[in-house]
Amino acid sequence: MERIINPTRVAAVLLGAVGFVSLIGVGLDPAVAQPNGVATEALISPPSTPTDAAPRARAYLFRGALGPFFSRGIDRLTERLEEAGITASVYEFTICRLIASQAIEDYRANPAPIVLIGHSMGGFCAVKFAEILESEGIRVDLVVSIDPAHVTPDVPLNVDRFINIFLSKDVLGGGDVKAKSGFKGHYASFDLSQHEEVTHINIEKVDAIQQQLVTKVVQLAAAKAEGGAAPIRCVIPAKAPIDLWDDGIAVFARPGDSLQSIANAYHVPLWSITQVNKGADRTPLVPGERVVVPRHLEPLVEASVPEPVKR
Repeated sequence: MERIINPTRVAAVLLGAVGFVSLIGVGLDPAVAQPNGVATEALISPPSTPTDAAPRARAYLFRGALGPFFSRGIDRLTERLEEAGITASVYEFTICRLIASQAIEDYRANPAPIVLIGHSMGGFCAVKFAEILESEGIRVDLVVSIDPAHVTPDVPLNVDRFINIFLSKDVLGGGDVKAKSGFKGHYASFDLSQHEEVTHINIEKVDAIQQQLVTKVVQLAAAKAEGGAAPIRCVIPAKAPIDLWDDGIAVFARPGDSLQSIANAYHVPLWSITQVNKGADRTPLVPGERVVVPRHLEPLVEASVPEPVKR
């Protein structure tokens, strides 16, 4: 699957995320850190084509430090994407710049949606990769960082969809990645720290995560949503299923509505709405009050407008 020769393994990668950055210089070149002034609205997107003729996404996946030993789930995710008909390749994070340069050439020659996924330092690479493409005026359709390093930068403005899956208490990853000011894409952050069965070295192997990511990439061209995107941040409770929503949508309470009634209407767990809105779970809402509801851009269940609770 790997199209570029592997770099020499360097034992010093065990020294920590900051050491990794200084070792390989990924994304630290000022020319990359500071985009060349291309306006976000002028970023290049693939040409508009009918849905049945839309190009398949091109996915670039990156392992973390000592990836062949500790990020093997990324290899399996790459295989699953290929089995689903997606052009996907897996690399070491140490050659992030080299692959970004090749991706730019590939895009110029044959535009297609771009997907970037990485684990640990590979997650750091995925976001820096997006920054490199931003400096070239190229949009990125989806970026997924899986327990990225703490040094991971903010999500650049050329990203349409961003998902962060992380362990807030983890020292090897734990990157709570934010979006840059002015970000208008779809943003969702999921903290799995309450799931004790999930660790830094198995988070990218969790089957529920891999299945959902494959579905999101396959549905990329069709996953369009009406209504403005609202960012969501969730700490997924220990016994709750790991559901990777894409963002939130704002709805407005009707007389008699509560967070529970809205959760029921939109088929999402009450804890998710309570967390996203930081509200009490049984308190009646003020009519017209804005409530953010987690959603999938390609919804599993069509939600109807919530009806007020009859009292």
